[in-house]
Amino acid sequence: MSKIIKLPGLIDIHVHLRDPGQTYKEDFYSGTCAALAGGVTTVFDMPNNIEPIFSYKKLTEKMTIAGQKAVCDFGLYFGTDGKNTDEFSKVQKLVTGLKIYLNLTTGKYLVDDEKLVEKVFQTWPKDKVIIVHAEGDKIDLAIDLCRKYKNKLHITHVVTRNDLEKIMDAKLLKLSITCDVTPHHLFLTEKDLPYLDGFGEVKPSLASQSDADFLWDNLKFIDCIATDHAPHTLAEKKSFDPPSGMPGLETMLPLLLTAVSKNRISLEDIVRLTNINPQRIFGFKQEENTYVEVDTEEKYMIKGEELETKCGWSPYKGWKVKGKVKNVFIRGTKVFSEEKVLVTPGFGKNIPQ
Repeated sequence: MSKIIKLPGLIDIHVHLRDPGQTYKEDFYSGTCAALAGGVTTVFDMPNNIEPIFSYKKLTEKMTIAGQKAVCDFGLYFGTDGKNTDEFSKVQKLVTGLKIYLNLTTGKYLVDDEKLVEKVFQTWPKDKVIIVHAEGDKIDLAIDLCRKYKNKLHITHVVTRNDLEKIMDAKLLKLSITCDVTPHHLFLTEKDLPYLDGFGEVKPSLASQSDADFLWDNLKFIDCIATDHAPHTLAEKKSFDPPSGMPGLETMLPLLLTAVSKNRISLEDIVRLTNINPQRIFGFKQEENTYVEVDTEEKYMIKGEELETKCGWSPYKGWKVKGKVKNVFIRGTKVFSEEKVLVTPGFGKNIPQ
C-alpha cells in the first residue's frame, strides 16, 4: 500500500555544483535536477570552484550562470582567503553567507593565518552568516572569534563526538552558533571504507561508529542536515588518488525516511533539520506552495546509473530504502513528477534577490 504525505521543500545549505569550471562533473542544470529528484527545492552552492568566488566579478558571473540553468531555487556563498575583505560590502546582499576554510579541503583554499581569520570575523556583517569548515582546534578558534566579534557562525559537516561537544558547550553560552551534519556521516563510517574504496573518500573523513551514534543521539543539538553534495566522475574516484567528495542530493530524503521507518528519527525532525532551521539561520522565507509529496511506503533500491547527477554513482548503491519522492512543487508549479523534471532551465530563483 502507498501512503502519500506532504513535506515542505527541503533546503540543502551545502552543495558543490561545480559550475563554472568543472561542468563535466556537474553543472547548475544537472545538479538542480538531482535536487528536485531528491525533494530538495533550494540549494546553497559553495564558492570553492576552480576559480574561487572571491570577488564581486566572479560572483556575478556565477549568478548569471546559475540563473540561466537552475531548475530549483538557489543561493550562493561568497568565499574568502582573508585577503579580499574589501569585496565584502559589494557582495553581502547578494549571497546567503560567507564561507571560510579553516581546514584543508577541495581547492586548497585554507586560511591558516589567524590574523587573517580574525580580520574576516571582524569585517563580515554581523547579520550575515559565516559558515566554516572547522575541525578540532579550529572549532575553538571559530568559537572564540564568534564570541569576540558577535558573528552568526555556522559550523558545517560536524563529524566527531569531540567536535559536536564543543559546539554544544558553546550553545550553552548563548552564542549565535549553529551546525549541520551530512547524511554520509550519519549513515556511513570508517568500517565502510574497505568496500567503498575511493568512493568513500570525503573531507572530513568518515569517522567511527561511536561518533556516528553520538550524532544520532544528539540530533536535538544539531541544526541542519546538509548533503555536501560533491560529485566526481567514476574515473576520478577509481583513480590512484581519488578526490574527496560524494553525491548526496538524491539520496538524503530516502535515507532519512528509511530511518523514520526504523524509529531513528521523526518526520518532525526532518522538517526541522531540512526546512525550518535553514530558513531561520539564513534569514529567508521559503515561498508558499513549495512542497514535496512522498510515498513513505514505497521501497526501492538505489542505483547510481539512474540518478540525475552527472557523476552517475552513489556510495549507497544497492541500498534498499523506504520512501520515494513522487511530486515536487515550487511556488505552486509542479516541477518534478514520475521521475521527470517538468520545468526548463532558468526556472529557479536566486534566494537573496
